[in-house]
Amino acid sequence: MELIKTIPINFRYFKKNMQSIAVLLPLLPGADVAEKPCDGIMIYSFATSQAQYIFREVHQSKIRPIFIAGGPHPSARPEETLQYFDYVVVGEGEETLPELIRVLQKGGDISSVKGIAFKENDRIVYTGKRDDVDLDMYPAFDPDIMYSTIEITRGCPFACAYCQTPQLFGHRMRHRSIDGIARYAQFLGDVRFTSPNAFAYGSDGIHPRPDKIEALLKALPYKRAFFGTFPSEVRPEFISDRLLELVSDYCANTTLNMGGQSGSQRILDMINRGHTVDDIIAGAEKCLQHGFTPVVDFIFGIPHETEDDQHENLKLIKWLTRKGAKVHSHYFTPLPATPFENLSPAPLSRQVGRIMGELALHGKVTGIWSKA
Repeated sequence: MELIKTIPINFRYFKKNMQSIAVLLPLLPGADVAEKPCDGIMIYSFATSQAQYIFREVHQSKIRPIFIAGGPHPSARPEETLQYFDYVVVGEGEETLPELIRVLQKGGDISSVKGIAFKENDRIVYTGKRDDVDLDMYPAFDPDIMYSTIEITRGCPFACAYCQTPQLFGHRMRHRSIDGIARYAQFLGDVRFTSPNAFAYGSDGIHPRPDKIEALLKALPYKRAFFGTFPSEVRPEFISDRLLELVSDYCANTTLNMGGQSGSQRILDMINRGHTVDDIIAGAEKCLQHGFTPVVDFIFGIPHETEDDQHENLKLIKWLTRKGAKVHSHYFTPLPATPFENLSPAPLSRQVGRIMGELALHGKVTGIWSKA
């Protein structure tokens, strides 16, 4: 797409939105990155954790470019975002953003751009949802501009009550083709991937396809790929001897990031997680048997979590770390457009907090488990 280059276009760059910028920059020839607002068109992509900082920056800006916002928080909260921004790209941006920029450059009808929200006569106009993006139609990144991890899947068939992924990308898993992934992998030293569940690659997201994963790993630079590690993770019930053998044979990683989330079956059922505590234990044991260190995520403070639930977390965390696993903890943050968006974190037991602190001092757990 060739743009009329009368208006400078800049992406607001910060470390946590690098993935989005790397995907979108190649679609806007002539666009650049900036670390503060610039004249012309300023494009921001951000999550809820960055929202208040970004809103303050835009509000206090002494110059007034055309401000465009996209990403998880603006997509979920377009009304709030439009208090500061001129336009919001709602959902996936690969098709919507270039079309919006083209219309702004040419002075066309903004309401013709599907997938955006804007203000008109003090009311919010939403132009409707676009069809899901085909990942193979768009670059993972442009190696001449900016490198990033390779996004191999979007969407998730599960509906965890705290998670924005299905709200942003839908419940149907979409996969970048093996040829497309391999084409971008050649530019990377360490080949890392973005996926809500790396072990679901090539599948419907519920029934693993080891044949698809084997074909993918065979196509990648030998022993340069890190599969099932951050910024991806795997679901515990997807872990199998066969998949671990494939990762061991073709990949460089010796750890595997697993989304466990809770040691309480009551909590797992309440958040609609779709797996059991026994699945976490079995997945960790399989990892250890195959020489992998499982790095298991836990969330403390889930709404309606009791002290008994928190002690169930501790029981499982102690078992995991005794076995040689690592644990990374998070403190619950309500995210917009999720079933738990209006719920507050459950208070953390003082005793549980003390024990977690002791485990952290001994290097057994990392992360955050209570309100700062």
